[in-house]
Amino acid sequence: MGKEPNGNGLLRLRRVDIDTYRENVGYLHRECPVYRAEGFQALSKVEITTNGKTVLALLNVVDDEAIVAPDELGLSEQAFDQLGVEAGAPVRVAQAEPPASMDAVRRKIAGERLTEEDFHAITRDLVHNRYSKMEMAAFLVASGQTGLDRDEVLYYTRAMADSGRRLDWHEPLVADKHCIGGIPGNRTSMLVVPIVAAHGMLIPKTSSRAITSPAGTADTMEVLARVELSPERLHSIVRKERGCLAWGGTAHLAPVDDILIAVERPLGMDAVGQMVASILSKKLAAGATHLLVDIPVGPTAKVRHMRQALALRKLFEFVGDRIGILLEVIITDGRQPVGRGIGPVLEARDVMQVLGNHPDAPPDLRQKALRLAGRVLEFDPDIRGGHGFAIARDILDSGRALAKMNAIIAAQGGLEASPGPSELTHEVTAAQDGVVVGIDNLQMNRIARLAGAPMDKGAGVDLLRKLGDPVRKGEPIYRIHAEFEADFRFARGLAERDSGYSIGTTEQLPGTYVDF
Repeated sequence: MGKEPNGNGLLRLRRVDIDTYRENVGYLHRECPVYRAEGFQALSKVEITTNGKTVLALLNVVDDEAIVAPDELGLSEQAFDQLGVEAGAPVRVAQAEPPASMDAVRRKIAGERLTEEDFHAITRDLVHNRYSKMEMAAFLVASGQTGLDRDEVLYYTRAMADSGRRLDWHEPLVADKHCIGGIPGNRTSMLVVPIVAAHGMLIPKTSSRAITSPAGTADTMEVLARVELSPERLHSIVRKERGCLAWGGTAHLAPVDDILIAVERPLGMDAVGQMVASILSKKLAAGATHLLVDIPVGPTAKVRHMRQALALRKLFEFVGDRIGILLEVIITDGRQPVGRGIGPVLEARDVMQVLGNHPDAPPDLRQKALRLAGRVLEFDPDIRGGHGFAIARDILDSGRALAKMNAIIAAQGGLEASPGPSELTHEVTAAQDGVVVGIDNLQMNRIARLAGAPMDKGAGVDLLRKLGDPVRKGEPIYRIHAEFEADFRFARGLAERDSGYSIGTTEQLPGTYVDF
């Protein structure tokens, strides 16, 4: 048996090497006298203090002294690092006060409208780890189910931006571009950034990791270079190269957003108000002055009807105007995935093929990226409206965009050996002769995620046919890549039940909404 705690109720600190994914977790032995005396319960919040430092953690109770002895307090990796003291240091454990802002969450559950101070109180408690994941889920579900009106979205955006540091680039024009997501393979940011940076405009692109998709920009860029950059290094790279492609988490920009993403991801949530506040708070914190927002519309996109797209555009414009960002929203074709690859490695391959003007480069990814880059370039007062596309195309065709991308990769820390596609493969074939008339974005996302993306970088789906392509029965329409046998079986099974492809005649091809 371990030692008893000393008489003043102090415990010895122990690091427990468990990654609890953005949640502080503490571990007490069931026979710990402090545990019995304080009346702690499993999953309650505790406050841990030492040397004037305090962290809050969710309590787990253990019976195995190999994990933690009765005279010890164990902390998960994240919580241990936050406390910032050596193992063995004396620590004190006490009951944590419930977050005062839970009263606002309960009012939101009841359908009430929250004030700006309510949102600031919630974000303060979130950033100080006062919420358990259950309490975060309650807030997210309440905000999604009862909805946030446009003023609440504005308040929430400001509160999230204020939850961390803000970057100031001391320049009048700091450009950014963001897609609301939902379209697999839509990796246009990794093309827009080097094109715009090669022109000389400042475009410090900080991105989140995937929430409900098989890859985000940060996940895909991580195949090529480091994306977890300190604020100091981020500044240095952007000053030198005029752009970057980094994960926003380590820069401590709107950190509440990253905390909530840890809950949104398993819940598969992406409510409209939450999404707008998440996007714009990150851009505000990153110092953007000019922002292009891409809203794809299609039968299986996040936004399925033009009326929804127009309402979302108005919400973006309302909030953007009031937080001081010059914002333009465009509506694009969301009928099918963009590019061929779905998953970090496969999407990175598509990006580098476009940058290298490779003959196999997906033409739809190239064309969309050029149009988006052209619109961003037109934020430059020296470029006349309508001329941006031609300038973007010249930068890409001349190799300047590839050179800039290689410079950004080198500056961020390029990988010695980038991973390749996962080796377990299965080709899904057409069920009949005809033309591809439909590709279900949601189903392709599900298949790629079941295959292991984005956690397994080489996992995902490689599309061999796109809308309008003729196919014969038995011909491959896409290829599944997986790293592990269990993931491979799950993805294959889902594809066999529903391939996500519809085969028909050219007359059945769906129309498109495009606002370029």
